[in-house]
Amino acid sequence: GCSSLSNALRPQETESTMSQQQHEHPQPATQSEDPSHYSRLIIVDYKDISADPADMDLSPLLERAFGGMSSSSSSAASPLGIIAIRNIPHYTAAKTSFLPHAHSLAHLPPTYLEDTLSDPSSFYNAGWSHGKETLGRHRQPDWAKASYYFNPITDEPGTEQERKDYPASYPLNRWPDEEAFPQMANFKQSARTLGGIMREVVVHLTRHVDALAEKRVEGYPTGLLYRSMVGTEKVKGRLLYYFPLNDEAAETEQTDVIHVKAESEVIESTNTHDNDNKHHNTDKQPSNPSKSFDNWIGWHNDSGFLTALAGDLYVDDATGTALPPSHIDPRAGLYVTDRSGESIKVSIPEDCMAVQIGECLQILTGGAVAATPHCVRGPRPGWNDDGVKVARISFPCFVDAKPTFPLTMPEGCGRENVLESGVGRDKVPPLEERWTENGMTFGNFLQTSFEKYYDWK
Repeated sequence: GCSSLSNALRPQETESTMSQQQHEHPQPATQSEDPSHYSRLIIVDYKDISADPADMDLSPLLERAFGGMSSSSSSAASPLGIIAIRNIPHYTAAKTSFLPHAHSLAHLPPTYLEDTLSDPSSFYNAGWSHGKETLGRHRQPDWAKASYYFNPITDEPGTEQERKDYPASYPLNRWPDEEAFPQMANFKQSARTLGGIMREVVVHLTRHVDALAEKRVEGYPTGLLYRSMVGTEKVKGRLLYYFPLNDEAAETEQTDVIHVKAESEVIESTNTHDNDNKHHNTDKQPSNPSKSFDNWIGWHNDSGFLTALAGDLYVDDATGTALPPSHIDPRAGLYVTDRSGESIKVSIPEDCMAVQIGECLQILTGGAVAATPHCVRGPRPGWNDDGVKVARISFPCFVDAKPTFPLTMPEGCGRENVLESGVGRDKVPPLEERWTENGMTFGNFLQTSFEKYYDWK
């Protein structure tokens, strides 16, 4: 069967790759039998990610970030399915330039957004999309957020035939008219710049994911991921604007939820000696959060290969002005399900880009790495009483192989290896209903997934 990752870390391997100072942060005493729950956000330096895996072995760190169900029986050390990268050239400036545009875009005339900037033929995978998705357990249209999709690499991806065969994978870009709407000036240029940087970092990371899989998974083809991603035109940026929630949507049934504060251990790769042991706050949630917990975006897995994340920005919906932390509910934001099944809040440091795993990698590695279930929680009602309506902006960028790529598990792996490595399976549409046969193309898998997520048969 598939080689598992459970015995992969040896002590001497760990010490050489991780920074000297590591501290575990026990939680306050709770009902939990294990008092040592804490979450880890692994942070690596861009220099390490861009180095050849032969010169810089990041396998132990990647394992601690991405490992599947078998990688740790202890929830304290359980991988989050996400990694952060620091010191990326030009990244912070590009992010600061692009993210605020989401407010201007979301407040363009609704008729323009719906009639001119939307693309139903691509399942709304290009341009504007609002109220088209159904995510989470409630299967309701998602009006809480809007998305603007674009390809940062090219306006015309693939060949004409490929665009016809895979409309959701290779849509044509629909850019807003910057002359007609002067508030959108520099939108296209800043979108391409940030998306291009994020894609490049992901391609660097693929070589290290390959190195990990080659060590741990029997039959994993050498350089599989890097070879399929290095020249890809299947890149999709998604600029998200989360509208302020009304009080009813923001309500959470507190009786169902035990809130436990925990701190996050930050582990840095060897190149970074300036770690001052800052600890990013995290919020832990029990495995079954209340029914409206995922009220800004429902629980889901990304269907593709790797997703880059540019953190988030909270703004005043009326003005677009960035809000200070004092205005933001500390429990609002991105949550992931870690490999032990716990739901944990992840705060991506301002100067970092993060990357999480999509379902295709779970298939290709035979479950050695598992897709990351995640959701976004909105602020609780009455969090600040000054009347400011809080909106959130974020920018994931999905970097994938071409749609004809076959989703084939490694030789010697069984289908159950792939499926059973998944986490949060009660929260997301089951992989087995969408990955219906070994070797099906990525484009067909994506189309099947969109039909499930959009409820369009």
